[in-house]
Amino acid sequence: MKSLLTCLFALLIFQFSFGQDDQLPTDYLSKEFHKERRAALRQKMPKNSVAVLFANPVRNRANDVEYIYHQDPNFYYLTGYKEPHAVLLIFSENQTDGDTTYNEAIYVQEKDPRAEQWTGKRLGVTGVKEQLGFNKVFNGSEFSTATYDFEKFSKVLIVDFNDDYRDSGKNKADLYDLVQQFKEKAKYDKSLLSNPTTDRIYEVIKATGIENSANVAQDLGRYMDYYPELKEDELINGYHNAANDELRNEFKQKISLKLEAPPKTNIDISSLNDFMGDLREKKQPEEMKLLKKAVEISAIGQREIMKAMHPNMSEAEIQGVHEFVYKKYGAEYEGYPSIVGGGHNGCILHYIENSKTKVGNDLVLMDLGAEYRGYTADVTRTIPANGKFSTEQRAIYDIVYDAQEAGIALVKTGSTFAASHEATRKIVNAGLLKLGIIKTIDEKHNYYPHGSSHHIGLDVHDAGSQGEFKLDMVVTVEPGIYIPENSPCDKKWWGIAVRIEDDILVTEKGPVNLSAAAPRKADEIEKLMKETSVLNSFNLPKLDD
Repeated sequence: MKSLLTCLFALLIFQFSFGQDDQLPTDYLSKEFHKERRAALRQKMPKNSVAVLFANPVRNRANDVEYIYHQDPNFYYLTGYKEPHAVLLIFSENQTDGDTTYNEAIYVQEKDPRAEQWTGKRLGVTGVKEQLGFNKVFNGSEFSTATYDFEKFSKVLIVDFNDDYRDSGKNKADLYDLVQQFKEKAKYDKSLLSNPTTDRIYEVIKATGIENSANVAQDLGRYMDYYPELKEDELINGYHNAANDELRNEFKQKISLKLEAPPKTNIDISSLNDFMGDLREKKQPEEMKLLKKAVEISAIGQREIMKAMHPNMSEAEIQGVHEFVYKKYGAEYEGYPSIVGGGHNGCILHYIENSKTKVGNDLVLMDLGAEYRGYTADVTRTIPANGKFSTEQRAIYDIVYDAQEAGIALVKTGSTFAASHEATRKIVNAGLLKLGIIKTIDEKHNYYPHGSSHHIGLDVHDAGSQGEFKLDMVVTVEPGIYIPENSPCDKKWWGIAVRIEDDILVTEKGPVNLSAAAPRKADEIEKLMKETSVLNSFNLPKLDD
């Protein structure tokens, strides 16, 4: 007869394995969406190729505590699978295995009631088939004995490995083992791989006429400082350091021959990123529902803190108000570490310490975004902690506002990222010149040190090209001015930092500001800050010092 303890333990395991899933979110992307996206990728793949994608690694926080797991965006986009230790294979053409025909396969975490008691339920093979719509599904442990002949493919498409994951030791089907098994099966040799950055430079050199070779060689110096791996390439170094056009032409011919030579390996580490960028840069209708909700939640967070803000607030408390709003609306996470910079801290572009105990009468730059069902917003507002812009703060703020208006106006088909950014920069420079902060309109300065736009979606800096704007793209427009202490201008400007950022949808009728619910005009911000906040009556007990 079983002991009472054994029976209770069995019941506990049963509950963790087969318990009710009531009250869980139901608005995730559908399995049909992911299936259609896999088909779209298959259409882009070259003939006789296979794409191999891995789940994100588990990240250790400290000792035996892990960070909250977040799936690799490409993997999630194609599968909907949110668990670690998995590998996906997509084939350009149908494959056969006995009487079975297939064009994709996925290997996932095995069901394990004991592990699930500690870390939560797993879908397992059956769950992935039923909920995510895959037919050919295996436990991860079966990948080691899978007999895929990767050498028969013209291309094996992967995103190259950072090798930044741990070997758990106990689990022989963790990400570490899956990657090692793939490397063995595919005869992966890093020394044989072409470098995408190097190849792009090769193509530029190959396309450069002899009359422009000296200029290109000079420009190479800047690229080599930015991409140190270029300095290790003998042909690029030779072209860059050549004393005359004749020598540069010799290196150009060698580069052309190298580009035309057959590859030493069938493993391609550049094309998959390009294909996924093409797919993800334009948002599908199902994605837009989730992305719009993430943006709307983030805009409401900005509104609520405008009403709640006061000089005695800490940066951390301001962050907490935003993130409370996110959770109140059911957003799982923040899309990126929240940035709340009071005064000079706003001049640090990715300031995430948020440790200032009182924001006083400073401007507070708040760059935050909710992540809702995998999709993240990116909304920035800069507001006066005391509810009223000073003369100097208002002067800088209005320049940034005007620059953003000009940038947003150009987020439309037929325009480009570069054109929108240049429109913002011209207004920033003209405004700084008028205030005497710079001396000439063309003066080089570091008061606006970043680009003005990027894609958003499954990543806050989402995949996609930086060329022309296309219908159904969602991009940010985020000009800024940052004047840190000891800048070469009047001290009255020191410590002023302003960034205004909105999420813009490209439509046939022009740009649509998805985050417009959060006021941008200085007068509108001051007006909203006079309203009473529901948080005014939220008082906690005083703690002992």
